Amino acid sequence: MVWLPVWRTEMELCHDVSVPTVLIVDDHPSFRASARAILEADGFEVAGAAEDGESAIAAAGRLHPDVILLDVQLPDLDGFEVANRLCSNGSPSAIVLVSSRDAADYGELIPACGARGFIPKAELSGATIRSLVA
Repeated sequence: MVWLPVWRTEMELCHDVSVPTVLIVDDHPSFRASARAILEADGFEVAGAAEDGESAIAAAGRLHPDVILLDVQLPDLDGFEVANRLCSNGSPSAIVLVSSRDAADYGELIPACGARGFIPKAELSGATIRSLVA
């Protein structure tokens, strides 16, 4: 009997299906870059980024990320409206809101919009996201 090697494709070797994907939505390029660095270091794969609400909705539909990291204050639609639209469209992504302000500033808007939770930008980490979406 002759044994022939079985070659795996590059995709099989390099992509771990257990790595969660994330879409970063924020109008500040510096925060998008910082969030990308933090999340990639913590084991997330950044699937894409968007700088406003409309492009976030389009990117979520195109990319189907596991998590959407969504800034509350965006130039066109606020994060609460984006979250409401995504949830009403049946998006399977877990939405996590972020802001430089405190969660108390938003009151009942956070639980009412369908997001899994809220993280202050200064406390962003892979562990805090995992604690909300697990």
